[in-house]
Amino acid sequence: MALVLNEEQSMLRDSARGLISDKAPVAHLRKLRDNKDATGFSRELWKTFGEMGFSGLLVPEEFGGSALGFVEAGVMMEEIGRTLMPSPFLSTAVLAASALTRGGSKAQKSEYLPKISKADLVASLAVDEGAKHRPAKTAMTATRSGNGFKLKGAKAMVVDGHVSDLLIVAARSSGKPGDAEGLTLFLVDPKSKGIEVERTAMVDAHNAARINFNDVEVTADSVLGEVDQGSALLGGVLNIGRAAVASEMVGTSEESFSRTVNYLKERKQFGKLIGEFQALQHRAAHLYTEIEITKAAVMKALIMLDSDFDNAAAMVAVAKAKAGSTATLAVQEAVQMHGGVGMTDAFDIGFFMKRARVCQELFGDTAFHADQLARLKKY
Repeated sequence: MALVLNEEQSMLRDSARGLISDKAPVAHLRKLRDNKDATGFSRELWKTFGEMGFSGLLVPEEFGGSALGFVEAGVMMEEIGRTLMPSPFLSTAVLAASALTRGGSKAQKSEYLPKISKADLVASLAVDEGAKHRPAKTAMTATRSGNGFKLKGAKAMVVDGHVSDLLIVAARSSGKPGDAEGLTLFLVDPKSKGIEVERTAMVDAHNAARINFNDVEVTADSVLGEVDQGSALLGGVLNIGRAAVASEMVGTSEESFSRTVNYLKERKQFGKLIGEFQALQHRAAHLYTEIEITKAAVMKALIMLDSDFDNAAAMVAVAKAKAGSTATLAVQEAVQMHGGVGMTDAFDIGFFMKRARVCQELFGDTAFHADQLARLKKY
């Protein structure tokens, strides 16, 4: 298994890097934050993603996409991580596109996938309900009502939920929280009666929302996949999201490291460049090796999702856990080696630390995935 990009994937990376570094440097995020932008990302840039085919990477060709793989999606996420670009690419082009492609009916695919491919729609996956990622403990209920269901409960940390045109909601249609089965996924219009959306200001200046569902009525046609059988579909989509977030953390780690090395080559102390001090050289070398190991783990997870999806969960857990610990190390070392200025808002390094912290929690932190791996290996 070659853990490197092929020629086409390298071209995609170069194209994405050129666009994102030009149109969405860290200054772009800073401006959105300082202006308290109501959307939280550039809709114009999101449309550009559609025009360049980026938003349709995982959409089948019959629905206007390019039907590429998860490695390509990871390439995009890594470039997004390098500049901390706020974008609905993860929520819409990765999670929603995957959920609809893998579980949607022909009518559902025909309605939503072309819009995703053209970047005409923002969609969000609503799963988590508490402070930690615990999808199996979903408590939100879906009670049968007429020819459909009533949804009651609340969701937290719904990425891009405040501007979403479509919600993909996990609810418990049978059983109790903690049961392996009994979950159903629903396609829900966020403008439906009984839905209350509250935008949450995350520490990293990215977008999320808390959403309350007060007896929201949905029809049977809103079911994504099979009733009571949504755990497998949800688990697969979450694994795709975890690998994507791990890819973003690789980009964040590499950019943090690059900026730190450049600073070591410029900053002088006691008449010498601080990069000449052996202690800092050792710390930089250690971080470099950790990033390289993480890149290999994440690449293998993406390749397995493309080639052996049903058996990729363990490798995805390794990748997400390792990416989380490496990103944490990278941003902590970056702040330390930049000294006091590393903690000031005038310096961009603090943005990387905040984003790494959010990505660590998103879809399960290092401890969650270490536990997942142990369970999968029957330790």
